[in-house]
Amino acid sequence: MKRPYEIPVVFRVNNNDEEFQQAVDQVIAWIQNSAETNTDGVGQVTRIDRNTFGRRRLAYEIDSQRDGFYILFYANVEPTHLAEFETNMRLYDPVLRYLVFRDEDASDNAAEETAETPAEETAEAPAEETAEAPAEETVEASAEVAAEEETTEEDE
Repeated sequence: MKRPYEIPVVFRVNNNDEEFQQAVDQVIAWIQNSAETNTDGVGQVTRIDRNTFGRRRLAYEIDSQRDGFYILFYANVEPTHLAEFETNMRLYDPVLRYLVFRDEDASDNAAEETAETPAEETAEAPAEETAEAPAEETVEASAEVAAEEETTEEDE
């Protein structure tokens, strides 16, 4: 089952746009295909965000690079494919840094669409009741402690 992931990648900045586009295309190919099992469709790039960050100054120098080009990939990928993908990314020279993490917002939206409404209502009701009761007791207890402190200060 494919799961949604966000994959921010910092690419090496060079003056050749063609090489940069080839590097981006290579990352997309690794997301979508598995060379290990010779299968296509283990992943699907749903969106590429090039404009949010773009070219930025790095916090520290990486491989004698002071600048990097940030691209954020959104993809649905088989979890078993991630190990191969990360190995490829580690060894690929145009990539300075990358990170792969689950897109929890997309996961939550997909879960809400498939879940039934009555089951959600019954699951949430007891949690709300138990969460409110200790909060009220804590407020009352802190009020009592404050009142005791005031009386001890007045006595002194």
